Amino acid sequence: MDIPWDDVQLFLAIAETHSISSAAKRLRLGQPTVSRRLAQLEYALGYALFRRDVTGTSLTTEGERLLLPAQRMAEWAGEIARAASSTERTPSGKVRIAAAPGVGVDFLAPFAAWVRDRYPKLRIEVLTSYHYLDLARGEADLALRMRPSASDDLTTVTSFEHANAAFATPGYIKTLKKGYGIADVGWICWAPPYQDLAPNPQLEALIPNFVPSFTSDNFLVQWRAAESGMGAFIMGNVKHRFAAPSALVPLDLDLGPYSRSTLHLVCAKSALDIPRVRTVADLLAAELNRAKKR
Repeated sequence: MDIPWDDVQLFLAIAETHSISSAAKRLRLGQPTVSRRLAQLEYALGYALFRRDVTGTSLTTEGERLLLPAQRMAEWAGEIARAASSTERTPSGKVRIAAAPGVGVDFLAPFAAWVRDRYPKLRIEVLTSYHYLDLARGEADLALRMRPSASDDLTTVTSFEHANAAFATPGYIKTLKKGYGIADVGWICWAPPYQDLAPNPQLEALIPNFVPSFTSDNFLVQWRAAESGMGAFIMGNVKHRFAAPSALVPLDLDLGPYSRSTLHLVCAKSALDIPRVRTVADLLAAELNRAKKR
């Protein structure tokens, strides 16, 4: 039987998020709608695709048979969309950039305003996420990531090595003892379910019996906590031209092996054939290279 593309996307979202509610968020649909459409799909197929329990969903044997073909179909759907868009003559339309929340807030939001002034027909959409979106499937057009591309379908446009630093208010820094070390600082970190994101594991490796002074699952809440004098948090110490004035200043701390990171601009290879994506990729690469010299 023919399975509509919308139903394939629904199946993949549930299979990859292991949850009806998480799939609904990815698809931007209501949870009852996703449950209803899944039930209709399973009825049409004549068998169940998922097992449901209190922890979420898992694929049945029949569902596992469909997973790889569905993933390949999604990749080709992304390729078809990019091929259709490659006939554009001038850069116009929406370009979606995926990045971690800190990069989105500090760099991409003001970058988007700058692009709008130069290219009024271009619109930047920033997708902040704690996991990597699938560029081959077209979930985003470009991504700024901590890891370079590892897939044959992706390419790394440019890489940008930068320093990391701990930031806090001058008032908080004055409360630290003279000659303070990394274990003397009250650290602002990620709360569950993101406790495995940097810098939590790195601080645990550097500080015996590490316990953060404040945690949140939201980057902006962490930033605000630091501005309120709650403690210090770690982020890239990047001097780009879009940086906004801040009450936070870097601490005089050696972060050891975690003192530097590399940011990679990644996209699907065929995405660069699309004028709007190529234009934004070139602008991003130029800004990252400019920041290297500051």
